[in-house]
Amino acid sequence: MKILLTTTSFQDTPGKHQELLNGAGFDIVRARGPLTEQQMLDLVAQQGPFDALLNGDDQITAKVIDALLPQMKVIAKYGIGLDSIDLQYATHRKIPVLFTPGVNETTVAEHVFGLMVAVAKQFWFHLNSVKSGRWDRKTGCELRDKTLGVVGMGRIGKEVIKRGVVFGMKPLAFDPYFDEAFAAAHGVTRMNSFDELFSAADVISLHSNLTDETRGMINKRTLGLMKDGTILINTARGGLVVEEDIAQACKSGKLRGYGTDVVGHEPIDPHHPFIKIDNIIVTPHIGSRTLESVQRQGVRAAANLVNFLNGHSDYIQANKF
Repeated sequence: MKILLTTTSFQDTPGKHQELLNGAGFDIVRARGPLTEQQMLDLVAQQGPFDALLNGDDQITAKVIDALLPQMKVIAKYGIGLDSIDLQYATHRKIPVLFTPGVNETTVAEHVFGLMVAVAKQFWFHLNSVKSGRWDRKTGCELRDKTLGVVGMGRIGKEVIKRGVVFGMKPLAFDPYFDEAFAAAHGVTRMNSFDELFSAADVISLHSNLTDETRGMINKRTLGLMKDGTILINTARGGLVVEEDIAQACKSGKLRGYGTDVVGHEPIDPHHPFIKIDNIIVTPHIGSRTLESVQRQGVRAAANLVNFLNGHSDYIQANKF
């Protein structure tokens, strides 16, 4: 079996996940993702065919799937976000797509609060000041008693809510599949729409999948609904926001700041407007990149792949035929 491995955190972090994959006896071709559609097509043409793909956020489009067939047997995603894969087309072509839910909620939720504190205390401005040999200071704000609005109350959203309660925040949430039992246990107020949440929260954390409905949900209109000085955090997908509108809102003071682990096109362009705005803090999509989380995700992704190819049933499939 010939496997194409593209996820960099899997490759760069030693552990049981690598032992599991390396010990399976496959021929492994390694590349440094995330790869564009054209890069994927070139790689398949030059080094294929491949029996399976263990990928990160590479663009697995219909063209890429066609290029991988008929040899390709399975796509094993390292992670839970499937928006970079044309899942509908993979299902149409009867290609199983495996993924790894339930492995990264702890580390992503911790990252949310790292970004949240960094924006509230204006870390980027202060770090730059000290590193430049100055001692410039701005006044930040506390998180205690702030209203925390969580968009998407899945595994990660719930972990963010738990931590928010410990910080003394008042949680609100919107999710079409609202968990009433969890909400009752943690004092979460149910919002009936995105707009209602946007207008009520002091701090907003995005945890939605990227779909046609949610793409660009944070835009000039919805920013206008928010309180002046709102803090916005995004560890989900860059496409959930209109980045030009975010930049303007941070410059004007409409947003106290924006903390994000994701941008619309990764890696970030060196001329991206976010780079020169002090109250925008960007990390390079490392919210789930800890030693513990990488090994959990990696072991699950490798086990998915190995078990599927060896005819065992212990794997998690995202699509159904």
